[in-house]
Amino acid sequence: MTPGAARIRLRQRWQSTHALLVLPVLLIVMITVADLWLPWDIHLGPALVIAPALTPSFAGPRATAGIGALALTAQFLIGVHRGGLATTNHIVQLITLAILVVLTVVYSVLRERRQTQLAQVRTVAEAAQHVLMWPLPEQIGPLRIASLYLAAEDEAQIGGDLYAAAVCDGSVRLLIGDVRGKGLPAIGEAALLLGSFRESAYRRIPLDELATRLDQSVTRYAADLETPEEEGERFATALLVDIPDRDPVTRMTSCGHPPPLLLSPGHVVTVPSLHPSPPLGVHAGAEHTLDVFSFEPGDTLLLYTDGVMEARDEHGRFYPLADRVARWTEDSPEALMHHLRRDLLAHAGGRLGDDAALIAVHRIPVERRHHGRGEMARHA
Repeated sequence: MTPGAARIRLRQRWQSTHALLVLPVLLIVMITVADLWLPWDIHLGPALVIAPALTPSFAGPRATAGIGALALTAQFLIGVHRGGLATTNHIVQLITLAILVVLTVVYSVLRERRQTQLAQVRTVAEAAQHVLMWPLPEQIGPLRIASLYLAAEDEAQIGGDLYAAAVCDGSVRLLIGDVRGKGLPAIGEAALLLGSFRESAYRRIPLDELATRLDQSVTRYAADLETPEEEGERFATALLVDIPDRDPVTRMTSCGHPPPLLLSPGHVVTVPSLHPSPPLGVHAGAEHTLDVFSFEPGDTLLLYTDGVMEARDEHGRFYPLADRVARWTEDSPEALMHHLRRDLLAHAGGRLGDDAALIAVHRIPVERRHHGRGEMARHA
């Protein structure tokens, strides 16, 4: 967020808070006026506590204390008007209201401190996400790309799912993966995989050999860090994709990862038949198969992790990804990510049980690319 945007957001929040403060003030005025006009045997003064009790929901400790002081002043005026300020009844009401106001202010202080801590955690998580998973470019050669990451943890923006892209000579290489587990161990293994991929992807080695190198990295990581209780539990699934700029094909090597979906114009969705090897870190020396499929201009390749497929609704039903994306096969990658984010969260009731990552890769039709060059030439 830019400094200007941050200032605008802070100003909007300040204006919203001050507008809402009118509500408890009006409430105090209405209760006070009503109490002064009602018969002597009807007492509304105790209801003044509602005003400071509501204030922490939208304002901080200072505003809460100010509303509390205003409520105490109103209770005092009611007592003076009724001529019974020295009576036990009004003294008890004032003391009780004062205690409740103090407790409300303390609650507001704790709530604000908690919100500050959450904001700091989210800031660190966002920084970690940008360090580990660099934002994917919106366009590389003939490809338009959009990505989406949804972390299952409330206070995090990154977990065990990962993706990355590398531009090689005449092709684009993509990695999407899912590290078993959550928390810091999963993030550490995700960082290892991303670093190993970025180091090896530029060397133009075949995908099956690249998968072998990633497998070796995970195996070494597990041997160095896993405890006896975790033996055999540290592994990761991964899908490696190589998309040439000129040839209308895509090459894939799957290491226990779900196959992608190929979205074609006309609401056609197909699932490439891969020959997956075991997940990374499970079986040292496993052979990895290179699969080649057609990827024509106008098609979109959708990569995802199992957190998408395993999202359940209130009845325990899995998210029907292939059926849902059939409605959006002709949308841009950005629009597709927008639809999937909204639809997936709605299906899962607003919260996922596991991290979820998606990448949409669209091969731009040739005529559109030529048209784009013509436009650029006309504006040059």
